[in-house]
Amino acid sequence: MPVKLDAKLPSDLAEARIEIIPLIDIMFFLLASFMLVSLSMVNLKSVPVNLPTAVSAVNESKRDFVDISVDKAGTAYVDKKAVDDNELIGALAGFRRANPSVRIIISGDTEARHGDVIHVLDLIRLAGIEKVAFEINPSGKKATP
Repeated sequence: MPVKLDAKLPSDLAEARIEIIPLIDIMFFLLASFMLVSLSMVNLKSVPVNLPTAVSAVNESKRDFVDISVDKAGTAYVDKKAVDDNELIGALAGFRRANPSVRIIISGDTEARHGDVIHVLDLIRLAGIEKVAFEINPSGKKATP
């Protein structure tokens, strides 16, 4: 049977169509890929410490603060960099000059001495910073009176 070479297209194929379904599938794949890559690029600014837990803790989604960690040896860290008292006060003064309403979060190890954490809190107050919070791990247990 010979092949017909006709330049005329049937009337139902005369209109050009863009198939959207494959395009949507590709876009969702790209969106999911970019989300996974961006989540893996999150830069944690804190030193790994064993945080205490609290029943009434609330997770905070905003990360616009300076993290100061105190490990069990009593060493203070500003964004993963070990600092002594003078360096800490200088860094805090710089943060306050850059942003007068800077927020500080203290991450104290469970085994850190209370006096070391209070010493860091005192240095923060000496630098004139008023917005201070303590980082804790939320617990699923109910509080016992």
